[in-house]
Amino acid sequence: SIAELQPGDYIVHASHGIGVFEGIHKIDMHGVVKDYIKLKYAKGDTLYVPVTQLDMVSKYIGPREDANIKLNRLGGTEWQRTRSRVRAAVKDMAKELIALYSKRMHTEGYAFSPDTDWQRDFEERFPYEETDDQLRCIDEIKHDMEMARPMDRLLCGDVGFGKTEVAIRAAFKAVMDGKQVAVLVPTTILSWQHYQTFMQRMDGFPITVELLSRFRTPKQQEEIIRRLKSGEVDIVIGTHRILQKDVEFKDLGLCIIDEEQRFGVAHKERLKELKTSVDVLTLSA
Repeated sequence: SIAELQPGDYIVHASHGIGVFEGIHKIDMHGVVKDYIKLKYAKGDTLYVPVTQLDMVSKYIGPREDANIKLNRLGGTEWQRTRSRVRAAVKDMAKELIALYSKRMHTEGYAFSPDTDWQRDFEERFPYEETDDQLRCIDEIKHDMEMARPMDRLLCGDVGFGKTEVAIRAAFKAVMDGKQVAVLVPTTILSWQHYQTFMQRMDGFPITVELLSRFRTPKQQEEIIRRLKSGEVDIVIGTHRILQKDVEFKDLGLCIIDEEQRFGVAHKERLKELKTSVDVLTLSA
């Protein structure tokens, strides 16, 4: 939508690449006045796109503060080379995913037990009324967890629609079977928010929740890692710090990933190792 664009926003034109949106201008072409989107490219190049061709333009979704954003030139070959590289990379990624999921389908996972009385008590303490979609998703996730193959489920929902509560119930179910849970989030602030929410919901139950991020000193991190390895920590919530090689689990059963697309390539390689044998629940808006 044009309403989503502000002058100065980076955009991507399907045929010409990355430019800068410079507003909407009325232009008289042979006596016919139409609205055009003005896009600025490298070397002072300018492109006017009729609003009827808005489907050719999309908002650049990389970080705006990234100083490495490079504008393309109109008529240059760089954008076409970029598209070719991405197309090849996507094919490689698809092959890797096919291999990963083939391996997962033939890997025997852990079949979690049916809900316990504690699980039902825990869920009844939720201070709000669940939506129908929440209840459906919770049931489907539990069903997957009770299967003898590793779960891989994507849970989509806008902010404020209750994804976290669904994840918390899955985590509780895993801990009830003596398994550990890793909750992976892309930012330090979000890890702290999730930590507070999990702590509040687990209050009154013998479940140990820890935070592993920059909010913990190196000494605290070292102690948390030691307790993870010994099984003293049931649920760990943190940033990519969880994916580093010095972090080992005694018996990881469930990995909850918030906004996986925001993690880097190296992090995703480590995630693939985790995904081979444990249940995975990915959250995304």
